[in-house]
Amino acid sequence: MQNLIDQVVKPLQDRIEELEKRSIKKFPEVAELPEIERKRILITGGAGFVGSHLVDRLMSDGHEVTVADNFFTGRKRNVEHWIGHPNFEMINHDVVNPLMIEVDQIYHLACPASPPHYMYNPIKTIKTSSIGTLNMLGLARRVKARLLLASTSEVYGDPEEHPQNEEYWGHVNPIGPRACYDEGKRVAETMCYAYAKQENVEVRVARIFNTFGPRMHMNDGRVVSNFIIQSLKGEPITVFGSGKQTRSFQYVSDLVNGLIALMNSNISSPVNLGNPEEHTIMEFAEIIQGRIGGDSKIVNKEAVEDDPSRRKPDITKAKKNLNWEPVIPLSEGLDKTIAYFTEEVRLLQNKS
Repeated sequence: MQNLIDQVVKPLQDRIEELEKRSIKKFPEVAELPEIERKRILITGGAGFVGSHLVDRLMSDGHEVTVADNFFTGRKRNVEHWIGHPNFEMINHDVVNPLMIEVDQIYHLACPASPPHYMYNPIKTIKTSSIGTLNMLGLARRVKARLLLASTSEVYGDPEEHPQNEEYWGHVNPIGPRACYDEGKRVAETMCYAYAKQENVEVRVARIFNTFGPRMHMNDGRVVSNFIIQSLKGEPITVFGSGKQTRSFQYVSDLVNGLIALMNSNISSPVNLGNPEEHTIMEFAEIIQGRIGGDSKIVNKEAVEDDPSRRKPDITKAKKNLNWEPVIPLSEGLDKTIAYFTEEVRLLQNKS
């Protein structure tokens, strides 16, 4: 009788084991850290472009990572490869509401960062930078966590000093179309140092310059994504204004290295994180046109209001104190980004 039961049950058990093996999700490799070195890290905006790359790095390093994102510009697919991992948690949460969680470090990245996105709802942008930062600083104070604010080179506005170092106070239009973002980040910095002085919260402030790479939103309106997508589709490459305005572009992995170095440093004052290699917008359009080829022509359109004329970081402070500087050449970063958008455009065309 027992033999008969075994003959029937054994194949079923084998089948169940086979199905279980198939259903086990394979995650990217992560380091094994001892408990004393493994940090509990919160990343607000962690499903976004920069945030998701930061998640990858911190997860790979062996830390426990929680992402809080309201998915206004972030996308679950950016972090889906970590869903289900015991070290990873994702919360659908808007930082304008308080968050109760136990963490050791907070990377506060939450805020739409491209002009079309932050201009879409300027009041919401201001609330995210002000109330959202206030909530995260309150959390940092309660749990004695260190907070890093992802600020921006936009705090310098349309600069009258070139290149821009951290001592420059900026030249910002407080009532212009970009003010919701520019001034929002400026008040976020003010809040950080108020909490540092009054409540002894450990803060770090990264002033981030133009960054590009895979997972950029297709419709974010930034120079890199616009030019690449227009070239891939064979559409005119649109340059607003004369094209003589300058930008400095860093690849996203360099930025991630800089953010982690700053978080774990003793530097509490603002630090520029960007690539000092400066290009005019027209030069950049021609570079992308040359790398992709095709029939796209460069066309000039009316200049955008309050568009900064020059942007180049002085990264002396980061080099000296963080031993950090960009290492990915523009050509290498562009090739990776073009490959990403080529696949995105293909998927979009297949869907339509």
